[in-house]
Amino acid sequence: MLEWGTIKLQWGIVDKYGDNIEFWGYLFKNMFIGEYQHLIDDKGRIAVPSKFRSLLKGGVIMTKGLDHCLFVFDKKSWQPIAEKIKALPFSQANARAFSRLMLGSAMEANLDVQGRILLPDYLRDYAGLKKQTIITGVYNRLEIWDEEQWKKYKDRTEASSEDIAENLDGLGI
Repeated sequence: MLEWGTIKLQWGIVDKYGDNIEFWGYLFKNMFIGEYQHLIDDKGRIAVPSKFRSLLKGGVIMTKGLDHCLFVFDKKSWQPIAEKIKALPFSQANARAFSRLMLGSAMEANLDVQGRILLPDYLRDYAGLKKQTIITGVYNRLEIWDEEQWKKYKDRTEASSEDIAENLDGLGI
């Protein structure tokens, strides 16, 4: 039996680290999902949604994301992404540009005792973050958006959701 918002297991197994849940033959890993509204305080800190804090207790990597938001990864999820970016051919201008965007702007941070992370000025400026933000979970990462920009993006995406879904057909979705 699965319920939205919480997972209630019947005949399920949680691994010894609590990272993976096997349920009727399907493997579910801890993941970031959902949308949360948070404020940036006067010192440039933002609270991480409480349900994600245990997943990020080992620290985070923040970087410039796509669509002018910030990407926040736990260190375990960041490592394979960084390895793939590192392997891009530096002889290609787009590969260099992408490496600079993702790796050159990346910053390591830890949650404070109240579950907040400090967002450096250059990342806040890039994403146009003011006071009101949206933190959205996108499976292996969190994205931090300026609330107004998120609403615009979300409205555009929702208005064209059928076209987007049509174009994903080739990906097996």
